[in-house]
Amino acid sequence: MAQDMTLLWGSGSPPCWRVMIALEEKNLQGYHQKLLSFEKDEHKSQEVLDINARGQLPSFKHGGIIVNESYAACFYLESQFESQGNKLIPDSQAERALMYQRMFEGLTFYEKLNGVTHYDLFVPEGERHDSALKRNKEVLAIELQLWEGYLQKLDSNSYLAGASFSLADVTVFPTVATLFRYGLSAERFPKLGEYYALLKERPSIKASWPPHWLEEPTEEDTLKDF
Repeated sequence: MAQDMTLLWGSGSPPCWRVMIALEEKNLQGYHQKLLSFEKDEHKSQEVLDINARGQLPSFKHGGIIVNESYAACFYLESQFESQGNKLIPDSQAERALMYQRMFEGLTFYEKLNGVTHYDLFVPEGERHDSALKRNKEVLAIELQLWEGYLQKLDSNSYLAGASFSLADVTVFPTVATLFRYGLSAERFPKLGEYYALLKERPSIKASWPPHWLEEPTEEDTLKDF
């Protein structure tokens, strides 16, 4: 089953991490995987392009089926292996609706985070301006308050869509973990801190933790002043 799967991925990439968490949750260990380096542009190699014409990671293949976008791959794994491992889509209509809402809001959350942590990477040197970075930080600050508010409305030790761990957590947690990797203060954002502490010990998340984070546990300080 998992032996028919191939995942090409990069360490610390939230989109890659989403798929790896989903694979663990569905008990699909033993798949073929290859860790590639973004710094060496290995995601633009022919090996990747043969699966993913965009030259992006993750690149995922199951038998003859290619599903590269991380959200699509997570949905695919849950639908294809619904009766295996942990159920990732709630039965409750209300929780399912909230799961979908938080999942797709999570894409905006990730985008706003990248606007600050990867500003130098994505913006050409001649187009960088302090005012633009300041605006990106202001937008991320608003996003952080929004998610802090979402979590305040939930019961203690709750997941994003309710009592059960779901695809919302699979897809959003890597963004939250990246926030704290870059120095976000759990004192200033206690609910996000509680959520991070709750999920980081989950077996699927521990098993897929970015290897270079384990090798270099020191956090960066890009977000320490938020």
